[in-house]
Amino acid sequence: MEILGYFFALIIGLIMGIIGGGGSILGVPIFVYLFDMNALTATTLSLFVVGVASAVGATGNAKQGNVDFKTALLFGIPSVLSVIFVRKIILPHLPDPLFSIGTFPIEKNLFILVLFAALMLISSIKMIVGNQKIETTNQSPHYPMLVTQGIAVGMITGMIGAGGGFLIVPALVMLLNLEMKKAIGTSMMIISMNSLLGFLSSQKTEINWQFLLIFTSIAVIGMLIGIQLAKKIDGKKLKPIFGWFVLMMGIYIIIKEVFFH
Repeated sequence: MEILGYFFALIIGLIMGIIGGGGSILGVPIFVYLFDMNALTATTLSLFVVGVASAVGATGNAKQGNVDFKTALLFGIPSVLSVIFVRKIILPHLPDPLFSIGTFPIEKNLFILVLFAALMLISSIKMIVGNQKIETTNQSPHYPMLVTQGIAVGMITGMIGAGGGFLIVPALVMLLNLEMKKAIGTSMMIISMNSLLGFLSSQKTEINWQFLLIFTSIAVIGMLIGIQLAKKIDGKKLKPIFGWFVLMMGIYIIIKEVFFH
């Protein structure tokens, strides 16, 4: 199972490199089901992996001029504050179990995994039917809406350890009229800020740094390979296929956690 887990670390990087994001959504299920971790630890480690991999991607995009640093700060500051608030204030003080439905207790671990699965379903549908082009509005930038979106993405990232790129990219295109390449590069910068600061502000658990650094290194290697493959493979064709895989994973998590918990 661990060998399979390391293989999927490579897949995370490959997907992020080829389609410009999305692979990070596999992090938490891999840690939970292949490395037998609880959901809170899995989200913490996922933040580190996502943060480092996104930082590598953002660096490459910055060299090509595809990162708008002003926008990254405008979106990123409220988003980062939101992540830190969730990781430092909300998650550590959630009761366990959270509540009960009849005689069925809703534990913190179950709540996080089901919430994560719901995000996987939404994200997968966007990948599968996401062929429609996101158009700029050609209106003046809508900064209050951008801040609101930043806070929402921060809450999601903090709670479940995923980057939320599928929310950030459309927001940057439609609210700030960024072109798609620059929106993706800027999104990676925001995700790296959110994830790494979210990791640093997480309630400290016992972290096996050797394992985490090996896993992250494999993901980064996969991402570098994916960036090269993206020159030969059309990421738009791969995205729906990956979307179906994420959809099945999301359904599996819900069935396993709700009905066979």
